Amino acid sequence: MARSKSDRPSYRCTECGWSTAKWLGRCPECHAWGTVEEVGGAPAVRTTAAARVVNPALPIGQVDGRQVAARSTGVPELDRVLGGGLVPGAVALLAGEPGVGKSTLLLDVAAKAASAQRPTLYVTGEESAGQVRLRADRIGALDDHLFLAAETDLSAILAQLDAVRPALLIMDSVQTVASPEVDGAPGGMAQVREVAGALIRASKERAMSTILVGHVTKDGAIAGPRLLEHLVDVVLHFEGDRHARLRLVRGVKNRYGATDEVGCFELHDEGITSLADPSGLFLTRRAEPVPGTCLTVTLEGRRPLVAEVQALTVDSQIPSPRRTTSGLETSRVSMILAVLEQRGQISALGKNDIYTATVGGVRLGEPAADLAIALSLASAAGDIPLPKNLVAVGEVGLAGEVRRVTGVQRRLAEAHRLGFTHALVPADSGDVPPGMRVLEVADIGEALRVLPSAPRRSRAPRARTEPEPANESRR
Repeated sequence: MARSKSDRPSYRCTECGWSTAKWLGRCPECHAWGTVEEVGGAPAVRTTAAARVVNPALPIGQVDGRQVAARSTGVPELDRVLGGGLVPGAVALLAGEPGVGKSTLLLDVAAKAASAQRPTLYVTGEESAGQVRLRADRIGALDDHLFLAAETDLSAILAQLDAVRPALLIMDSVQTVASPEVDGAPGGMAQVREVAGALIRASKERAMSTILVGHVTKDGAIAGPRLLEHLVDVVLHFEGDRHARLRLVRGVKNRYGATDEVGCFELHDEGITSLADPSGLFLTRRAEPVPGTCLTVTLEGRRPLVAEVQALTVDSQIPSPRRTTSGLETSRVSMILAVLEQRGQISALGKNDIYTATVGGVRLGEPAADLAIALSLASAAGDIPLPKNLVAVGEVGLAGEVRRVTGVQRRLAEAHRLGFTHALVPADSGDVPPGMRVLEVADIGEALRVLPSAPRRSRAPRARTEPEPANESRR
């Protein structure tokens, strides 16, 4: 007998969920090899009849929003990113590289919540309970209201929720938990979807805040199906260089707040602490200026941070000079080198080995750091230090022009707060803080005039000192 349509097998990719009627070695959707598996016959088409309404719909003005007010986590920088704290019933996903400090941060969050008389359940699927206890001793995260369980079975975790009834659940990590009712290994598409769905349902029913830890792939993306990011309410990325102290929590998705906030933390032997003013990590304290260094102000979300760019040029001993960068985009530095040679008339750069780096492990990827990179390279090539207490902000174009960037007022206000008195900015950048001297430059030739022996091209930069009348600010 010929098989009916409902009896024919179907195949589905375990990574992205793409389905087909025949087996393929490679998924044409996500291009993963060996992930297409048979899932049985095609499901029959069913319809659902209307059921009796249990909770009738209300006018939106009559819905009580006081029960879902955000509660502080006790960690100011995390509250900043979350928009005030964790909302009861909300589910947040925190992802980051291995060893960056995710477990340390969340154990500190759990201890702060427990100290506020809120029962907290910390479930670990990657370590034993004894290993987590050692970390808790080291960072001082011990409290009678903090409960710890080492479980990888979803049914056991749900039973723990019934026993403890926590106000906050931390699951480290979601890829290590499996449901006995679903086929597949832990971390697979079906398992992650079932585990996340069950924990989200439990959070909504109990008004319990939940934080899930997620693994990342070698490309930095969150491992597992993309559906996981759609299901949760908040998605956070934990970033940082393993050899530096600075850690950043960046909001990618937030149903209860803005997604352009960044939280700064410092990781040390005693744990992790919030940094309300992290600019000091990115600066080198010196009595006198040094050639090849320039300061800029970068925006991480809406937060301005003063950072230092360093450059070093030496005579090359090989036919193809080296170009090495750390914390900067190599392609961006190469473009600025070409502009300096062609528009700034600095011809010695093409024959030298050039090294550029940032201080403190910060990564400068925005175009506003172009002017600081160009000045540091010119300063290193001429062995001439830049003036003291100077910051530079601006994007450099291929024609040598210095373009305007966003948030100049916020950047200058942060530099002025830290004691910097002079700034190099693009023309028509708007108001400046009172008492700060600002030099407006239109192209790279004007910017290079701040170097005492730099090639003099174009007209002199226009100086401004606030306060002044708005129509007479440029001279």
